[in-house]
Amino acid sequence: MYQSFLLALNRVHPRTWDFVQLMRLEKPIGIYLLLWPTLWALWVASKGVPDFKWLLIFVLGTLFMRAAGCVINDYADRHFDGHVARTRARPLADGRVTPREALILFAVLVALSFVLVLFTNLTTILLSFGGLALAACYPFMKRYTYYPQVVLGAAFSWGMPMAFSAVTGELPPPEAWLLYIANLLWTVAYDTYYAMTDREDDLKIGVKSTAILFGEADRLIILTLQGLALLCLAMAGARFSLGIWFLLGLLGAAACFAWEFWSTRGREPQACFAAFLHNHWAGLAILLGIVVDYALR
Repeated sequence: MYQSFLLALNRVHPRTWDFVQLMRLEKPIGIYLLLWPTLWALWVASKGVPDFKWLLIFVLGTLFMRAAGCVINDYADRHFDGHVARTRARPLADGRVTPREALILFAVLVALSFVLVLFTNLTTILLSFGGLALAACYPFMKRYTYYPQVVLGAAFSWGMPMAFSAVTGELPPPEAWLLYIANLLWTVAYDTYYAMTDREDDLKIGVKSTAILFGEADRLIILTLQGLALLCLAMAGARFSLGIWFLLGLLGAAACFAWEFWSTRGREPQACFAAFLHNHWAGLAILLGIVVDYALR
């Protein structure tokens, strides 16, 4: 149904699909990976009963900012994507969208996100500028550091402290930052699988990533990062008095991580990409554990 809706939009104007692809709306995996952790934080901050207002703001904010992130990423990589097999057909790389159009769309999406933030409070508004800075600078990091995935993790996790501040009107408590650290570690892990897909092309064009930095230790380091993320989540769960259902959610995520480690033992690009996609099930398992844990109290 979702894909049919997007295709129907293309009938409105012949260039609609170009901008849908630029925002990656036809590939919702990024939305899931950004949304699940934001909802972890929102559920915990609301003690299991999030107000519909906060749900609407943070779901729409996730959609807008993920789209904005994709646009600015493709703008930054417009001279690189044409040299990578997986990305050479992107709208900016093949000329279907101009750089000026991309920047205008980025500005519109950021403006829409900021309008949503205005319905929260001053603390959350101030925090939002940090999130914007991280989202805007991430695409350029791969030129200067082997740790762009860490910047992505910081950006993808920024909705979590914002969720706490929106609900409470204050800066997040220390235990909330355990959730943030957990998600940052997890993001570095799954985005390294993603980077492993393009490692050979990235080496040729001089783009940096943790996949290149980790080398033959890549899968072991990914599994370690995932284990540390689960440890941080377990510690946060104890601080927030989450119980058995939350722990079962973590167990489900651990099973996902084990499957990913096993399935990528040959390091085939398609298997690494499938492992990246598979991570959204881990995030969903954790969210379901949190939701059920609160619901059955």
